[in-house]
Amino acid sequence: MKNKLLLTKLAVTIGLLLAGTSVFADDTRFADFTPLATSAGPTDDEAQPITLGNPKFIQKSIADRYTQLADGKPNATTSQIASAAWDMNTVNETGRKKGQFLFTVFEQGFGGVQRHDLKTGETDTIWQSQTNHKSFDASFWTPWGTFITGEESWGASSNNGRLFELKNPTTAPAITNPLSATSNIGAHFVHQNVIPRTSHEGIQFDKDGNMYFIDELTGGNVYKYSPAAKMSQVKNGKADYFKAGTTSVLRVGDGNTPNATGAYSWVPITDANGDGLIGAVTIKDVDGVSSVDARATTDQLAFKGTDYQRPEDIQIQTVKGKEFLYMTTTTTNEVYRLDLKKQMISVFANRSTIDLATGTAVGSILTSPDNLAVDHDGNIYIVEDQEGGSVDDIWFAKDLNKDGDLTDLGEGIGRWATNGTPGSEFTGLYFDPFNKNRAWVNIQHPTSGNDRTIEIKIARSHDDDEAE
Repeated sequence: MKNKLLLTKLAVTIGLLLAGTSVFADDTRFADFTPLATSAGPTDDEAQPITLGNPKFIQKSIADRYTQLADGKPNATTSQIASAAWDMNTVNETGRKKGQFLFTVFEQGFGGVQRHDLKTGETDTIWQSQTNHKSFDASFWTPWGTFITGEESWGASSNNGRLFELKNPTTAPAITNPLSATSNIGAHFVHQNVIPRTSHEGIQFDKDGNMYFIDELTGGNVYKYSPAAKMSQVKNGKADYFKAGTTSVLRVGDGNTPNATGAYSWVPITDANGDGLIGAVTIKDVDGVSSVDARATTDQLAFKGTDYQRPEDIQIQTVKGKEFLYMTTTTTNEVYRLDLKKQMISVFANRSTIDLATGTAVGSILTSPDNLAVDHDGNIYIVEDQEGGSVDDIWFAKDLNKDGDLTDLGEGIGRWATNGTPGSEFTGLYFDPFNKNRAWVNIQHPTSGNDRTIEIKIARSHDDDEAE
């Protein structure tokens, strides 16, 4: 009898443990998916536009441009049809309210910055250009607690190609229509002219405080800015990161071989104050502001950088304390990997990479890789700049041993998600640094003009009602 009672109690205990496992310890990751065999066709519901590789991945539209305009909030233009092209995403990764706000920017029309409160669901425009700011693409949080963006537009006759810092992103007041000369007065928005002019997109910081950026151009380069100030002083507010620093360009060999791989070096194009070295090209824009022209300078023999074919986004991955920088090149349909310590660059993914859905080379199905993202487990995601409702996909890179190639048995890329909104593209995939079960992605410039931010969550057992 005593043994029977003991067995009964044991069975109940095991049952409760199993139940608890199913409810509380579902360990599904974003890497757990079945590679999709095809891209999505046009969707009938732009609020649910994504086909995902796991039914536990749940999507929800948390902000859309039509609602912003209806609420009287500026959004690049006042036209519904003319999209604002909401672009890259970030949250406030540091500070007292870290993780509460999601930021994005407007790429089309007049540049602007938008803030979404993840607690209240309120979405506000906190800075909106009315003049000559355009093509905001970059959207990144700095290690010292500010927000930076840049213009994905540069030519020597323009006043663009600038990097901007919003110094009070979490407290800048919301602005509404109609705009006036004082609309942006509450936002501390600064052009950081120590950074040379380029066509900005990807920006990343390494653990030593160096900032990496690119020039999005067929024949564009990769740059590194190293501040004169110590990062410890920058983070505690005793020094200005952008007051002075050296910008260098990446060079493989003599810099004259495009798309080169192998050992690289960093060639300075400015001095420690940020002023162009002798022979560097300095321009004066239409507003009378003098800046170093990174593009023209790194075409000079003394400063020649290695050209890559439309570099766009960059993403740092940390593996066992070592940092690697990934870079997309849209024109050549490639992703490169830079070992920042060993200073070696190699090809990570291209059209010869295995498609996990077929077991054969992905070929032309991989086209125009644009954005990059990294999840909590260090996996790299490749986001295409393609036509939604036809061929616009997000690819998961399965690098089992994290050795920086996808050539080992079982490795390759798999279609993780596909976009059904006509006329649009995926952009700004960003994994919540504080919640391994959440990510966001924007659906930009759809034919409808109604840009959206989509939240993607992993449904747990207690979320089954939501999943259904």
